[in-house]
Amino acid sequence: MFDWSQDPHRRFNPLTREWVLVSPHRTERPWQGQVEEEPGESLPEYDPHCYLCPGNSRAGGVRNPEYTSTFVFDNDFAALKPDIPDGRSDEQGLLIAEAEPGTCRVVCFSPRHDLTLAKMEPADIRMVVDTWVEQFSDLAARPAINYVQIFENRGAMMGCSNPHPHCQIWAGHSVPNEVAKEQASLAAWRAERGSCMLCEYARLETGARTRVVDENEHFLSLVPFWAVWPFEILVIARRHMTAIDQLGNSECDGLADILRRITARYDRLFHVSFPYSMGFHQRPTDGEPRPEWHVHLHFYPPLLRSATVRKFLVGYEMLAMPQRDITPERAAERLRAAS
Repeated sequence: MFDWSQDPHRRFNPLTREWVLVSPHRTERPWQGQVEEEPGESLPEYDPHCYLCPGNSRAGGVRNPEYTSTFVFDNDFAALKPDIPDGRSDEQGLLIAEAEPGTCRVVCFSPRHDLTLAKMEPADIRMVVDTWVEQFSDLAARPAINYVQIFENRGAMMGCSNPHPHCQIWAGHSVPNEVAKEQASLAAWRAERGSCMLCEYARLETGARTRVVDENEHFLSLVPFWAVWPFEILVIARRHMTAIDQLGNSECDGLADILRRITARYDRLFHVSFPYSMGFHQRPTDGEPRPEWHVHLHFYPPLLRSATVRKFLVGYEMLAMPQRDITPERAAERLRAAS
């Protein structure tokens, strides 16, 4: 048997039915690639030039209210628009295009410009969770919306255009590619085995412990066995539920708690406000019950060795398959140590 802590091998992702190449021996290679700039100075509580701060004008000219908790508005530069003509074009099965109506919203987590989830109080994060549930329920009820994607890009390294704590919600007519992959895999698992894939996976990881990072009564966070990003985390609800609109009161508290724990560990790992992309995956909102779905969150952070060295998906990873050097077990060990 090969030693997966030392020998090159590939691991299977049952959610997407794709493989990732793991090369543990490459962690010792010298780094002469791109190095990011050191993080800048700390942010003020209020920035008069920030278009997300309370009372300020946004880029489109609309002025924000003097909000005191969470604040939601339709994105001024939305990727999706609700009122577009229906249409489809297909030329010989090669040049295919379809109209895609939808709605894009921004959720400001806090009126304070200098906060992140890692620095917010649990009660304030709970208000963010409640806002997510409200927005999901509102958008899911619309006939034209078949999927609601809640996601956060944290840090300029991840393409975030404003450091004010916020996330986005894109709700569209079609199910996005990555969600469709998981949909097919979760449905196939249920059909073949009569159980929920992520319920089974959570039990397996809870028993093994080697990749578990943190947990509470309602949620489990771990570096998945098939992780691609160096310190990727998967958050799984302990109770089987298909979407966040099924969260109970204590489960909302549990989600707020685990989010604070994860982001705080990230910040402590390299002593920096840790960049990442985070998002929920949950059932489509097409009116079908979708019992195979199990709500979960993905955290994809790019930092590889320090606050100035990041992982790029290039070369072999773009043309062949994802690859990683640090094993998921070692990544989880380092995250647990950042307590």
